[in-house]
Amino acid sequence: MPRYKIVNTIFLLVVLFLILLDWQRTVDWKVYAGVISVFILIQLYGTLYMSSNFFVPAICSGNAESTSIAITFDDGPVDGKTQKLLTILKVNEVEACFFCIGQNIDKYPALVQQIHNEGHIIGNHSFYHGWNFDLLSSKKMKAELSKTDDAIESILAKRPNFFRPPYGVTNPNLTKAVGKDYTTIGWSVRSFDTVIKDPVKLMMRVTRELKGGDIVLFHDNSDAMLEVLPEFIKHVQSIGLKIVRLDRLIGENPYTTEA
Repeated sequence: MPRYKIVNTIFLLVVLFLILLDWQRTVDWKVYAGVISVFILIQLYGTLYMSSNFFVPAICSGNAESTSIAITFDDGPVDGKTQKLLTILKVNEVEACFFCIGQNIDKYPALVQQIHNEGHIIGNHSFYHGWNFDLLSSKKMKAELSKTDDAIESILAKRPNFFRPPYGVTNPNLTKAVGKDYTTIGWSVRSFDTVIKDPVKLMMRVTRELKGGDIVLFHDNSDAMLEVLPEFIKHVQSIGLKIVRLDRLIGENPYTTEA
């Protein structure tokens, strides 16, 4: 049973107990308010932190004893930037996972093919990545995921197994949409490279607690990331770690069908 259903059941039982108790002696309204507040906070935490596995089981890191990490890139492909990113990866002989937005895949199919041809894998990151994705019904979420799968399959002749929720937000509707059709991927190192514009600060953030098994989140459209990435790769090697492709780090197949 998903964790959110367990919490919901416990909450209902506690409320029922308080109501029954209230028949015998008055229960202060603050007790009800406290229980409801705790319930809301747990739900909020589960929504915002994929690593809690509250709504959707998600892989957010590899084995902690590993000597490897994986790097991932969200929101691409981005014309003019993904090409630069691929050049950096190729020069340094690093393979990564790109969580692509469906509408960008349709715009730049040749770039998606290049990502694949150069040894990287492609995951599903929804079709529109709209600000309201988390407010959609499970049916509409599922439609976006399927549409993105179709876009990827039309180019690679294979459908992705890896899915990363937009913004990393999960909820019950996403639980239904994902079902057992995907391996949901989170991260253990979030770069915030779309917010941090200073390369020095960005480098400090992504390296200060880096360890084996980490899954690092970057974005195709970040200029600061492009500036930092070569140095980051060298740093990883200098501390005795290596960068491997996500599927190899976590031991999961990145695609559900092959050509």
